[in-house]
Amino acid sequence: MSAITDFTNEVLDRFSEEITDQVFLLIENDRDLFQRYLRLVSDTKLDTVNQTIGKLVKDRYNLHNLNTRENEPKSKLIKSHQEF
Repeated sequence: MSAITDFTNEVLDRFSEEITDQVFLLIENDRDLFQRYLRLVSDTKLDTVNQTIGKLVKDRYNLHNLNTRENEPKSKLIKSHQEF
């Protein structure tokens, strides 16, 4: 592999580890998305909404679980998330 490919793979691996956190940060920082998220949480349960979002992120990008979890995410909407 070339140095560019190695570098890009490292960047994408790091991004994949944080992709769930980034999705929740997007929700948290977008007024419309955040209001819709809060409605979903009030209509359902927080864990159900968050777990569904996490599963759909994994499915959308065809990601595979690592054996680690991020227990200090940047988003305030989640307590932890699976790393991919």
